[in-house]
Amino acid sequence: MDAAPQALPPVRLRDVAAAWDAARAAAHAEAWGCARMFRFQAPLNAKDGGDAKDGAGAKDGAGAKDASPATELALADPDACCWAAAVDATVGMHTGYGLSVCLRLLALVDLLARAHWTRPLFRLTGGGAELDPALLRAAAVTPLNPQARFDEAPFRALLAGRLAAPSPASPYVSPHASPRMAAGVR
Repeated sequence: MDAAPQALPPVRLRDVAAAWDAARAAAHAEAWGCARMFRFQAPLNAKDGGDAKDGAGAKDGAGAKDASPATELALADPDACCWAAAVDATVGMHTGYGLSVCLRLLALVDLLARAHWTRPLFRLTGGGAELDPALLRAAAVTPLNPQARFDEAPFRALLAGRLAAPSPASPYVSPHASPRMAAGVR
């Protein structure tokens, strides 16, 4: 991929929602998918010492396009592989847009597992996790960070109105919950 994770585009809410539903169904069916490796190679920009448009930062002086160090992301966890396969079947992952949908879905699951403040916005049931639609809206538009995760502050800022209102008792969710557990698969 010729862009860093944080340069991937925002996506449509309906695509994130469809991917969420497909991933939950795949987890229930135990359709684990295969391991995947992603390599993100972002061109240098002026701040890094070159201009990706004209290759002015090229080391050989010939104007060739130079690139910054690559970021590699391996999806080997069975849960992540399952969810990635479901996204691939839903919107495809052969484009930056499809990859953005997948990484946003995985970043959302990661955020739900580690950020205790999200608890009022979802419920775990026998059928899986029920999300407040605001979570999917925020996942669709919040930029990913260089590690293909969501930084909490901008994500939380988009949910400020939803977090201010008290909600019914939220179930405790372990910060170590896996996507399989978040989908209700035991």
